[in-house]
Amino acid sequence: MLVLGLTGNIGCGKSSVSTIFMNHGIEIVDADIVARHIFEDLDLLNKVFSTFGETIKNEDGSLNRKALGNIVFNDDEKLIALNNLTHPKIKENILKKVEEYKTQGKKIVAIDAALLIEDNYLPYIDKLILVTCKKDIQIKRIIARDNCTEKEAISRINSQMSQEDKAKFADYIIDNSGPFENLEQQVLEIISVLQGE
Repeated sequence: MLVLGLTGNIGCGKSSVSTIFMNHGIEIVDADIVARHIFEDLDLLNKVFSTFGETIKNEDGSLNRKALGNIVFNDDEKLIALNNLTHPKIKENILKKVEEYKTQGKKIVAIDAALLIEDNYLPYIDKLILVTCKKDIQIKRIIARDNCTEKEAISRINSQMSQEDKAKFADYIIDNSGPFENLEQQVLEIISVLQGE
């Protein structure tokens, strides 16, 4: 089974690429979905509350993701603290899912994760696909999607490893600065190469 890593910084359109893959029969293990479910583990949830305080707790005792995001995207040390708590569990669940697809006899599976390189998934993947776009487009997309200010969008971009540094690890780079048709064409070309291997 071919295991792909699909990564790209916030606002670059990694999810759009993921959707095109799914529409062409490639299984996706989405780190964001896995990450959302890890807080069903109450031990982990309580560790997050005790680390970041009661302000991130909703009235019903669930996690207020927006409040937590506001804390960690503006403080590198707190972002590291959150990642140290959550990432081992996320990784364990992602790799378990990949194994399930392998057992089912799937030919190609893609791990879709923004922090694929930073969280050391490279040993587990065969090919790395990086989705990039021009910074001004990236900022506009984040503002539109997250309903945030330009300053908040830039702060989120700056909290991630740069696109240039990520490109050094990539087997394929998809530029998603243009229209959707252009993106789709690039993805289909990669799929046809991968299916030929």
